[in-house]
Amino acid sequence: MEITGLRRTSCLGLALLVVSTASIGCFRTPLGHAPTPTPDSGADRPDAPNLAGVEADLAPDLRPDVSSDLRSTLLPDLAPDLRPDLALDLPRDLLPDLRPDLAPDLPRDLLPDLRPDLAPDLQHDLAPDGKPLAVALVSVSAGNLFACGVKTNGTVACWGDNSYGEATPPAGTFVSISAGNLFACGVRTDGTVACWGDSFAGATSPPAGTFASVSASQSGALVCGVRTDGTVACWGTDAYGESSPPAGTFASVSPNTIFACGVRTDGTVACWGFNGQGEATPPAGTFASVSAGTLFACGVRTDGTVACWGGNDSGQAAPPAGTFASVSAGFGFACGVRTDGTIACWGQVQATPPTGTFASVSVDSNFACGVRTDGTIACWGQNTNGQATPPAP
Repeated sequence: MEITGLRRTSCLGLALLVVSTASIGCFRTPLGHAPTPTPDSGADRPDAPNLAGVEADLAPDLRPDVSSDLRSTLLPDLAPDLRPDLALDLPRDLLPDLRPDLAPDLPRDLLPDLRPDLAPDLQHDLAPDGKPLAVALVSVSAGNLFACGVKTNGTVACWGDNSYGEATPPAGTFVSISAGNLFACGVRTDGTVACWGDSFAGATSPPAGTFASVSASQSGALVCGVRTDGTVACWGTDAYGESSPPAGTFASVSPNTIFACGVRTDGTVACWGFNGQGEATPPAGTFASVSAGTLFACGVRTDGTVACWGGNDSGQAAPPAGTFASVSAGFGFACGVRTDGTIACWGQVQATPPTGTFASVSVDSNFACGVRTDGTIACWGQNTNGQATPPAP
């Protein structure tokens, strides 16, 4: 006898469920007795089960109010037919049989049991209820009317002006990013450099090889990077020798418009290119970092104080006293993160920085952005193209 609505696959699974008494639907006698032909109705046999409401026990026709009572012996064969809203009721040991399109709905604590071929389909970050979380940014770089940041999952997000595709980063994962003048460059996780946006003067055509860091000019079309062997390579404009770095090994490099500076591995600073206002003549001493602005530069000395040199028409080369963890020079002003995490800016400041503590800061010609110690991004200054409105975390 065949019960209407019962699939053969479900009968097989159902037989596995009923191992202690008479089965329903597929077997008509108690276990341990040979089946005996009976009338179709089964009404005259004392051992015939009452089939009223049997649909409640049949997986293909599950009702939401009975689904959670299913035995685990049935679920391996029935998982492909489960509704997505029932997937969360599945036992941990049944996850290998789940459909891939159900995987994103699983709670975080079940993920270790997923099949490897399902893992790539999962969101990188999931809330406790299994829903995707907004991915936070771990770094940020301010460019000309736009900004970019690296997310916790390694992908890049950009916002603001996109006239030349500068706010449309390529796919893939990155370890660092640098937003420049209508273009940006980043170091991929394999060490190669990718650039996008305005290709003027070849700024978006990086050389082959692997790099430890890359830095794009906030104006002009100049890019420099430190290779994994410590040497510096620059590309783009070279009217004043700005793309011709000196020999030797460097820990970091920073270009801007028509000159560049870098911290050598011995801690001294070397600059090259245009030197109209002394921007390519750094002071003596050892530095932890350096940042080139428009015709001036600033660096954090190894004792934590900041020194600036070059043009000073707006006070941009006159930093405040105190100790700093990092500094970023822009167009006519600069900002730095103090060792207590607060931000200080000087020069032709576009806007007062927000209160709170920060891990890093990046400035450009008319705005700045920083990563707070809680991982959120804050931007301030001009917002004509949405450059000071970072994506919500």
